[in-house]
Amino acid sequence: MTTTLAPDLLPAATLTGDRLAARHAPLRTLLSRIRAGELLLTLPDGRQVRATGALPGPQAQLQLHRWRALLRLLLEGDLGLAFSHRDGNWSSPDLTALLSLGLANEAALGGVTDARGPARWLAQLFHRARANTRRGSRHNIAFHYDLGNAFYARWLDHTMLYSSALFENEGDTLEAAQAQRLDRIAQLLDLRPGMRVLEIGCGWGTLAATLAQRCGVEVVGVTLSTEQLAFARERAAQWGVADRVDLRLQDYRDVEGRFDRIVSIEMIEAVGEAYWPTYFAALRERLAPGGVAVLQAITIDEAHFQHYRDNPDFIQRCIFPGGMLPTPERMAREAQRAGLSFSTEARFGRGYALTLAEWRRRFLAEWPAIEAQGFDEAFKRLWTYYLSYCEAGFLDGRIDVGLYRLG
Repeated sequence: MTTTLAPDLLPAATLTGDRLAARHAPLRTLLSRIRAGELLLTLPDGRQVRATGALPGPQAQLQLHRWRALLRLLLEGDLGLAFSHRDGNWSSPDLTALLSLGLANEAALGGVTDARGPARWLAQLFHRARANTRRGSRHNIAFHYDLGNAFYARWLDHTMLYSSALFENEGDTLEAAQAQRLDRIAQLLDLRPGMRVLEIGCGWGTLAATLAQRCGVEVVGVTLSTEQLAFARERAAQWGVADRVDLRLQDYRDVEGRFDRIVSIEMIEAVGEAYWPTYFAALRERLAPGGVAVLQAITIDEAHFQHYRDNPDFIQRCIFPGGMLPTPERMAREAQRAGLSFSTEARFGRGYALTLAEWRRRFLAEWPAIEAQGFDEAFKRLWTYYLSYCEAGFLDGRIDVGLYRLG
């Protein structure tokens, strides 16, 4: 028989180094709650404190440049931590390890990453204000995707695929892993020449052009990003499939007609919970009899969904306004309500962690060229945090990515 101790029954973290003064009692209390892993904290005056938990876990470092970072964490939670990093109030040589340490100790830390009072209400109001109506969706998509094709081209690979790759072999490059994912999607779609395919959220057009070129199908692709549309049309022309790829600046709710196949890659995250029934109804209405839809979706674990719903996070505020991750269970229910069968074909969350790590490496390597486009240091810190934040979530397992088949 194995007994698991609750976090509050485990020994307090061992603190070594500087003896924190009485005025730093809240910080000492916070550090003592660490149950797994180790944190080396460097204070603004250069003194160091090491907090070591009783359980194994991530080894992380945090350099506190200004005390205000702690105040923002205590008042604004997750958002305050992100904003204070953006503003240069703290740093870490390994953001992913630090954020992973936070996730490993989340229960023991007692909700320190939750916003409080007015900060929480404002976060909820901001999120609700970015609802994905037709007009709202255009603004939300433009906020992220219209930063410029030149920006994304600096750190995505040549495919311009901005979704998780599928790493099947040890040592796969990002390019090889993206090619493997395209192959898997094509296999699940089971295409035959002459079929009509709808891609909801066609991005920079690589999947649409690939399916038209490789499988001899006709593809209608819709996006709300003017930047992506221009690139996608140019790519279709360069690849010689412009006559078989119809790319449009159009909301998925306004598409008409029936299609033999529908594919939608990491688009449901931008739909918004209120519009999940509309999205799945659109899939059903646009599918021809006997048709098949394939979705790639980022999901959150059901056990964390209610807390996530009640506490809009950094991603929803700073990166993807209006976004909302579904759970696999909620997707299955919405699909069934729409009259669609639903099956999970593959989940590969660890592959997304690898994808994000490689994107971050390329982003930092290309920073001088990105900075020359007019982006500043605050933007660099924000996006580095974003890529590490997501990587930590996938490593922890509370978020996942999968391919799903509907019919």
